[in-house]
Amino acid sequence: MKRILLPAGGAILATGLLAAGLAGTAQANDKKINDEVLASQAKAAEILDFWTKSNNAALKQASAYHWDSKDVTKVVSKGGYSPDGKPGSTAPIGEEKKSAVKTQNVNLPKTIGKVFFEGRDGNLYWCSGTSIQSNYRNLVATAGHCVYDVSGNAEVVSRWVFVPGYYEGKTPYGVYVGKQAFTHYDFDVYEDFDRDYAFVTVYNGIGGSLNKPKAVTKAEYDAYKGEKFTKKVEVSEDEFKKGRLDPKNANLYFRDWGKKDQVSGPDYPGAEVAKHEVSKEVYDKARTGQGNLRKYGEPEVEHVTWREAEKYKGPGEVKIDRKGNSTITHYYVQVWYKPGTATKYYKAEFYIVVHEVKDAGRLGDVVGGQGFAWNQPTGKYVRTFGYPYGKHPDGSKPYTGKTPKWCYGKTGAKTTQAAKYKVEEHVSLKCAVTGGYDGGPWLFKYSNAKRLGYVNGVTSLLYDADGNDRWDHISSPYFDGETAAVYNAAKNVWSGQITPMPK
Repeated sequence: MKRILLPAGGAILATGLLAAGLAGTAQANDKKINDEVLASQAKAAEILDFWTKSNNAALKQASAYHWDSKDVTKVVSKGGYSPDGKPGSTAPIGEEKKSAVKTQNVNLPKTIGKVFFEGRDGNLYWCSGTSIQSNYRNLVATAGHCVYDVSGNAEVVSRWVFVPGYYEGKTPYGVYVGKQAFTHYDFDVYEDFDRDYAFVTVYNGIGGSLNKPKAVTKAEYDAYKGEKFTKKVEVSEDEFKKGRLDPKNANLYFRDWGKKDQVSGPDYPGAEVAKHEVSKEVYDKARTGQGNLRKYGEPEVEHVTWREAEKYKGPGEVKIDRKGNSTITHYYVQVWYKPGTATKYYKAEFYIVVHEVKDAGRLGDVVGGQGFAWNQPTGKYVRTFGYPYGKHPDGSKPYTGKTPKWCYGKTGAKTTQAAKYKVEEHVSLKCAVTGGYDGGPWLFKYSNAKRLGYVNGVTSLLYDADGNDRWDHISSPYFDGETAAVYNAAKNVWSGQITPMPK
């Protein structure tokens, strides 16, 4: 055992930040929880809106978070583990009936998902995590470095949420905003990765239609200050003609000629104007008024996701904001045509984006919760889960990060040590995953039929044991009595629901 005393630390995810801590002694019953500063419900709603607006754009933009584990080259193994007490465990939530069917396929647990947060560098990241048993069914287990950024000064990350079952922007079980996180004092203060774990209480999840389009009139669209968009819908020629005769809606109908013969200007009999996109430089040089290649109205600003902005290849002006506010400004000039063949007719439809949300309930009630175990013997079989995405040191990238992956095997019987991270007592497992797997659970006694087991570790570091520039091992802090004390403090804290609900 590395230490005797437990100055266990924790912190509050207030206004998206961890702002208060635990204080205590070696005895779990003596620890005090500082509950004077809690995450405000209003701020939690703002955090929810940040991640879910623009069809969950921020969730989609986040990238896998992990340490530059290439630094973990001097890994040694020696000695054994010294538990600081008797083995113990807490049963999982959501026990299912035993199944007589035996299969080699791995049934992924509903409890696992992605932890999303904004780093101190302003970038958006994800780690892996799992729902874990607690008295109020509101607790997530992950790595400490997925809560605290210790790359320079130990500071907490912001806008922390957990999304179980996350897949390509989908949140099937809701989004759970972090309220209060509990970590070990030695990790927060001394950046000691032997204590690289965290237990985070979360508000009730928010489900329903977080980004539901609602059709509105042009006037309602213009007056609406929130997120909105338009659609180009093909109509019949008769509807087009009727629409053009309606003074209120005439400007909402337009046509596209299949064969277009350009003419010299607006005076040509039957000619109609269309807009042609050009660069800002060309637009700025164009004159105003009616005429071929003259300005066509004011520039149009399109709000897009960061990835859409990166993929855009047109002449428009792109501005990328990785916080979800990327835009493309389009510039148009007039081009005059006479009608050709195969004409198509369209109308513009207008939509605003609204939230029809509901309280999804407590995390543990929705997806269940893994059990917890400590002071267990090493050299036993575990199954680990997570969302790998990053590259190997050699540049290869075998994982997409879209779906969770797993590893299975016996943990190392000897301690794993890495001086750079003050690691003296990590547990190792052969597992060739990459960044993004960080924080994922190590499940002891995992039942494939029940999809439940006992969290007995979380992925902390990845390292290359054979020197071929590909990660082949992962390691976790050894879960001992001090870990149990931090967990026990977290599992007894109530969080509640987010109100008022976002609109």
